[in-house]
Amino acid sequence: MLGNQAERAQYGSAAQSQAVTLFLAKVFNWMAIGLGLTAVVAFLVASSPTAINFFVMNRAVLFGLIIAELGLVIYLSARIEKLQAGTATSLFLLYSVLNGITLSAILLLYTATSVATTFVVTAGMFGSMAIYGFVTKKDLSSWGSFLFMGLIGIILATLVNFFFQSSMMSWVISGIGVIVFTGLTAYDVQRISRMGASVMSGSQESIKKMAVLGALTLYLDFINLFLMLLRFLGNRE
Repeated sequence: MLGNQAERAQYGSAAQSQAVTLFLAKVFNWMAIGLGLTAVVAFLVASSPTAINFFVMNRAVLFGLIIAELGLVIYLSARIEKLQAGTATSLFLLYSVLNGITLSAILLLYTATSVATTFVVTAGMFGSMAIYGFVTKKDLSSWGSFLFMGLIGIILATLVNFFFQSSMMSWVISGIGVIVFTGLTAYDVQRISRMGASVMSGSQESIKKMAVLGALTLYLDFINLFLMLLRFLGNRE
């Protein structure tokens, strides 16, 4: 009797672990697709003088793209339950394309070598924290409020520095940003892992939508960590 209960508990734990692993694989696959699409679009735009003049040098268009990106993130996060999986996926891919356009300026401001080096460093830090968030037994929920406050502080400080253009403040913001987005990576991976245990028992439609939402979250962590590190590691043209 006790042996059967132990076997059932062990089987249930193994099944749950497999479900979480499968869900995370879907999340990271979509994240990789989004990052790849962003990189390709950024390279194509940076390689075209016409595209650069229209998207990057034209402030009205550039700010319009940034506003559209923010709107997509907010809409996708808030409406994910009511969207079709195909629609959610399309919006995520559209966001990746728009982000590629706005990030194309980076390829013009910094040397290709420093951008590549920063990407590798970002991937290493992101991967390490993602693994930590997945394997640690420590509950990272307490990090949430602290990291959220840090994120709000970064946004407000960035807006203020937009008018003051202080290089010192930019360095401070970037330093805090590295800490915040490194922590968010571990926190979000653990949160998504826990969500995966319940999501995988639902419909394929629900699984795909939640995987896309998880991919968007980790995509944002990666991109923002990359941008913060580029401030320290990037060499300007």
